[in-house]
Amino acid sequence: MTQLHMHIVSDSTGETAEAVARASVAQFEHIEMREHLWTMIRTEAALDEALAAIRAHPGFVMFTMVDDRLRERLEKGCRKASVPCLAVLDPTVAALGAYLGAEVKAKPGGQHVMDAEYFGRIEAIQFTLAHDDGQSSRSLDQADVVLVGVSRTSKTPTCIYLANRGFKAANIPFVPDCPLPPELLTLRNPLIVGLTKDPKRLVQVRRNRLLLLDKDQDSDYVDPAKVAREVSEARKLFESQGWPVIDVTRRSIEETAASVIKLINRRQEDVLPA
Repeated sequence: MTQLHMHIVSDSTGETAEAVARASVAQFEHIEMREHLWTMIRTEAALDEALAAIRAHPGFVMFTMVDDRLRERLEKGCRKASVPCLAVLDPTVAALGAYLGAEVKAKPGGQHVMDAEYFGRIEAIQFTLAHDDGQSSRSLDQADVVLVGVSRTSKTPTCIYLANRGFKAANIPFVPDCPLPPELLTLRNPLIVGLTKDPKRLVQVRRNRLLLLDKDQDSDYVDPAKVAREVSEARKLFESQGWPVIDVTRRSIEETAASVIKLINRRQEDVLPA
């Protein structure tokens, strides 16, 4: 296993460079990334502190900074330490500027603006937390999407991810011999999506969950035959209601959320006038 010191330097939150760094390193096998995050770097003193750490643990530097003076200081410091550094947004911003024929407006953290979209995300998060795991079912019609699935199909984390993207997301657990909220079957506004998972994989995940909680392993919750029947019953319900179904067996939370967003967008396009 090769260890890589990845220094992320930003004049804002560092989320952009951090995401690029993680996505890039994931393309290589047997690499252990040691992440060093340097955020809100807007003064020479703060930058010098980051440079000292870079010299102490040389590796690779990715940065997002708009101040030319600080950028030059960082690049000069990296060259002196023989450490490669990359401005992750430069190629994209340059290409977009050329296409638009517009001048770049250098603004630290320009994407983090407390505007209507920002407050919309806050509202979505509050809604999602209040409608987790079948709570507040009477106001489900205010949701953008409702996820329905058996236990351990990543309903809650997927909803949280969607909320951070501005979608009001609720989730309802499918429990054998337990009726679903009657409101669910009469909803008109939200998209309803069924989540399913391979029964064998589901048993493994549930067993690990019980081990973590120090609970008895001898229960219907992890019985292979009963879990398979539970998944089958859930899928039959989804199909009878005409709900789209996503198999999350080999999907990350981000991939599941992306599939949900695609369904939401497709539904919105279908209702738009021609």
